[in-house]
Amino acid sequence: MNTATFYPIFLHATKVTIDSRKVEKNDIFFAFSGDNYNAATFAEEAIQLGALAVIVEQQEFVNVDNNIFYVPSTLIFLQDLAKLHRSMLTIPIIALTGSNGKTTTKEIIHAVLSQKYKVQYTFGNLNNHIGVPLTLLSIKTEHEMAVVEMGANHQREIEMLCDLAKPNFGYITNFGKAHLEGFGGVEGVIKGKSEMYLNLFENKQTVLVNAADPLQHEKTNSYDSKITFGTKGSDYYFEKFSRNNFVGLEYEGISAQSQLTGNYNFTNLCAAATLGLHFGIDFSLIISAIENYIPTNMRSQIVEKNGKILVLDTYNANPSSMAESLKNFSSFEGNKTIIIGDMLELGDVSTEEHQAIVNLANSLDFQEIFTIGKCFAEVNKGSKSFLNTQEFSEYLKNNKIASKNILLKGSRGIALEKVLEFID
Repeated sequence: MNTATFYPIFLHATKVTIDSRKVEKNDIFFAFSGDNYNAATFAEEAIQLGALAVIVEQQEFVNVDNNIFYVPSTLIFLQDLAKLHRSMLTIPIIALTGSNGKTTTKEIIHAVLSQKYKVQYTFGNLNNHIGVPLTLLSIKTEHEMAVVEMGANHQREIEMLCDLAKPNFGYITNFGKAHLEGFGGVEGVIKGKSEMYLNLFENKQTVLVNAADPLQHEKTNSYDSKITFGTKGSDYYFEKFSRNNFVGLEYEGISAQSQLTGNYNFTNLCAAATLGLHFGIDFSLIISAIENYIPTNMRSQIVEKNGKILVLDTYNANPSSMAESLKNFSSFEGNKTIIIGDMLELGDVSTEEHQAIVNLANSLDFQEIFTIGKCFAEVNKGSKSFLNTQEFSEYLKNNKIASKNILLKGSRGIALEKVLEFID
């Protein structure tokens, strides 16, 4: 089976899935396999559930009469099919990457653009070599534009994802200390994320630039096709304000109050508002999108529980985002406690970076500081250091946190949200 032959079948499908548990009538099921699993064993079952076709990479599961087709690699076939589908699309595709804030920015951009257009966008955190093809293949004829998030933890990954998506617009939220082990340090991060710029330059597409970010300014300064925000000389300029711990923006004397916390989210709001204005969306509609967007994905999510205000930022963490979160949280009114989990994938600088965060936390105005994880335990030896969430949950059963404000921040692998039920 090749993509050109299969493409007409794809066009009649409702959706593409790689999860046998989510197969529904008229779907296409890609049966991935690994060391400990082989989804091809569910091929016939998927057809019985109504799947339009199944793609497998083991000959013994092929049943052409039942539309179960063989390819040498389900991953490569998925990517090639997505690339072919992208070549047929005429709508603008906006891609974004960066060390921090990708998903939140993507969600706000979608909220803003959806005020006027039918927009498809990356669902959840499906931003890798599998997620991006799935996003592209989810774009239907009714969609007028798409927003594609791209994540990476090593060199050449953004290059590959851009080659698949061929974005017309691209934005890098920032360059920070994320995935240092895979990228080979901060310089590696900058080089890896900048692959998006190189793709846009080469294909003469448009770059969205935060002109207040020196690196973004430097790397795009000589390129003409760009939209800028962040400084008074930019194409679009917004003033920042904060109210009740929430950040907002003001444009030409009119303000929009978000339900996001943190100065870092001001830039995310600006990026979304800039794209909205560029695509001709009235600022009154942009205000509505910003004010009604409520984070629910454990990224800057605020939850009230028994009179306490909990800031949940437990989906990801790196030294850059952790430092910004602590500084922002320290400005909250009232007493404050932080629960911070290990920052993963830091390689040789892990101890150094965890020590720096502990030092920063100790310098700020926090009533209590709890650390969770082996990395923090190496540099924070004491009664408020725990190896995992289970240990900390046991502690919370007998010890209440007195502070009104509580921040939970850590890498996904620490799963800090598991302690929520034990915070009274």
